[in-house]
Amino acid sequence: MARRFDLIIFDWDGTLVDSIDWIVYCLQKAAGEYGCNVPEKQAAKDIIGLSIQRAMETLFPGIDQKTQEQLIACYSKQFFSKQITEDDLFTGVSEMLVNLKQMGYFVAIATGKSRVGLDRAMKGTGLSDFFHVTRCADQTASKPQPAMLEEIIKEMAVCKERVVMVGDSVHDMQMAINAGIASIAVSCGAHSSEQLQQYNPLFNLQQTTELLDSL
Repeated sequence: MARRFDLIIFDWDGTLVDSIDWIVYCLQKAAGEYGCNVPEKQAAKDIIGLSIQRAMETLFPGIDQKTQEQLIACYSKQFFSKQITEDDLFTGVSEMLVNLKQMGYFVAIATGKSRVGLDRAMKGTGLSDFFHVTRCADQTASKPQPAMLEEIIKEMAVCKERVVMVGDSVHDMQMAINAGIASIAVSCGAHSSEQLQQYNPLFNLQQTTELLDSL
């Protein structure tokens, strides 16, 4: 049976890496440090996937630029205080990526992380050599704008009909719609199956590693 896709684009946090609770904690800590209203857990989860600037604007509307910069610096310091390792990957992710490589798929990353953050995370988890191309929020427009996907697709010279986005957030799903490509939702991260299903993904998986049975 002929396969449908050639290029699989993954989100990072909440899709390949079990990092959602840590991100929420760091956001809440930064808010407390600077006297902002500490966001509830789901409110913090709702902005994961956006660029850090857009995330702060969404969580703390009306804050001035200086406070925003302080919040970002505090969040970043807290987030990077923890060394990310292979143990932070969801179970079976490394093996899944090995299988995809052996099967001849092109694999990419589209993330709300910064370039420095993604490079550090890929090195820590040992995944640096798996991806043909990666795109971060400080290199182009934030999700859910389609620029990340469009740039990856152009660089890989693959037609849109042969591309799928795999992600755990509504921002991933909306970005795929905006780019005109298919999506597969995973509910192991920021948003629930019910929330993700509203964006009509091809599949709504519990774990990203179930992908191999869906391709």
